[in-house]
Amino acid sequence: MKKILTMVPLLAGAALLASVGVSAAAGKYTIGISNTVQGNGWREEMVCAMKAQALASGEVAKLNIAHRNTDAAGQLEDIRNLISAKVDAIVVNPADPAGIKAGLEEATKAGIVVVAVDQAVTEPSAYIISNNQEEYAYLGAKWLFQQMGGKGEVFYMRGAAGASADSDRDKGFKKALAEFPDVKVAQEVFTGWQQDQAKQQILSFLSTGTPINGIWTSGIDNVIVDALVESQAPLVPIVGADNAGFVGQLSSVKGLVGAAVTNPGSIGGAGVTLALQILDGKKPAQQTVLVQPQLWENATEEGKAKLKAAADPSLSPEWPVSISIPDWTTYTKDQIVACKGPGE
Repeated sequence: MKKILTMVPLLAGAALLASVGVSAAAGKYTIGISNTVQGNGWREEMVCAMKAQALASGEVAKLNIAHRNTDAAGQLEDIRNLISAKVDAIVVNPADPAGIKAGLEEATKAGIVVVAVDQAVTEPSAYIISNNQEEYAYLGAKWLFQQMGGKGEVFYMRGAAGASADSDRDKGFKKALAEFPDVKVAQEVFTGWQQDQAKQQILSFLSTGTPINGIWTSGIDNVIVDALVESQAPLVPIVGADNAGFVGQLSSVKGLVGAAVTNPGSIGGAGVTLALQILDGKKPAQQTVLVQPQLWENATEEGKAKLKAAADPSLSPEWPVSISIPDWTTYTKDQIVACKGPGE
């Protein structure tokens, strides 16, 4: 059963676990964090939201953070290290649900609360709080295909192969595609949610001279606009996420038509809140909680007003402007930007 929310605006082995905060924090819990993508603004905001919420809650004495670029096998190792460290809860952004299922089951059997954020997992004992990834893709793709006049070629820029968020977004994209039979996929690529890789992919495609009528991105967006501008390619309609850089471009780049779909990295802070609620004996009625996305476009005056209200040039261009989630995060903007956990 799922609950729906509406959103408004290490190294290897034991050395992997970076203990943050000790005697200075007054909380009673130790929270383990496992993330497998570094160098991505969304993931960096997610980790900062986890730290800020742990600090703001007053209930967390220490964070053990496994934050590195690795695959499911590496994350399984990280999770087992967190179990050995006897944390009270693990908040995890899964690299691959099947690849880490055994570790999540072992954690639950050890009495550790497991909360997956951003993406679903298949281990039934785990709780999930995530942005609605299928709806994220459907909302943006449908808008894009409408802007294309219901026909033409779209460049399809996915996330990371094997990630459940990418698989769910693919379902949403193809659901919209089925509603527009005259829209065809010119090329499909996996960006790995990496800025440099995505920019090189679009530049390589543009160099072929193949015409396209729209671009859908899985949240790697502002560098795609940069590539179009720098190469003096036609500014076709483009869909991205609510990243600060892209939201700003939608109001500032002349001739650019596009839409940002909300996908708050602050879901990491919400995951910490959910873990603390469960540790305090307040188990949710539903195993899965989904945060619903919104779409902000610059093709209408109403959409432009939403983009203007959401824009925040003070944030890193790769950070989502949705830095909090009502009822789930209690930290301030200063706290998430400072990116400090208990005791730091």
